[in-house]
Amino acid sequence: MGIIFNKPLIGVIMCQIDMQGHPSQMVHNKYLDAILLAGGIPLALPHGLLAAPDLLEQALAPLSGILLTGSPSNIEPWHYGESGDEPYADPGRDKLAFALINALIAHRTPLLAICRGLQELVVATGGTLHRQLHVQPGLRDHREDGTLSLDEQYAPAHDIVIEPDGLLQELVAGETAFWVNSLHQQGIKTLGPSLRSEARSADGLIEAVSLRDHPFALGVQWHPEWHAAESLLSQQLFGGFIRASQRYQQDARP
Repeated sequence: MGIIFNKPLIGVIMCQIDMQGHPSQMVHNKYLDAILLAGGIPLALPHGLLAAPDLLEQALAPLSGILLTGSPSNIEPWHYGESGDEPYADPGRDKLAFALINALIAHRTPLLAICRGLQELVVATGGTLHRQLHVQPGLRDHREDGTLSLDEQYAPAHDIVIEPDGLLQELVAGETAFWVNSLHQQGIKTLGPSLRSEARSADGLIEAVSLRDHPFALGVQWHPEWHAAESLLSQQLFGGFIRASQRYQQDARP
């Protein structure tokens, strides 16, 4: 009798860093742990999947979901019509993220996109970003204080109001508002036609989006992976994502 595999495989994008002179790709444990807690199996996706034809499609074939993580880096501004340099760029991640988004739209693969991941989803579907929220009139400073401990940096910072009749409202069982953490310099300026707003902060900034006409593609600007085991909202988000991935896995079976 063969082993029955029912936990969905979740592809997790990685970030390029320098580790004592060694070019490296990495992903924080907190993302992997949140997927495992929710019942998925995370698998890292390296930037080299774009190095040759068909590598990405072969890597995606066994996957039932994609997680686009947060990152210290920012999307290069030319991708959304802005000029100038980006001092914290990761062009390999930009290319892989956009390729993954195009593929998951085509295959209707479930997606959870966090912080930079949300911004990648916005840009890949024709939207634009504010490069520095704290200098925009009417918008608050959404950055963390780097002098504080990590627990203080990731503590709830402001509330969001959930917009009705969307994917996020469905996941949170009727709740209309939450307090969330805030650790980002950039944010959404405009959305392309294929995205809908799912939540906003009090200053009007869009804090969550979903992809229209897709079974499950959700992006959030905050970090639900932080202490996910202690947060009902985080469990609702990751739980919904993994359930959608399980449905995708079942539908994909011959």
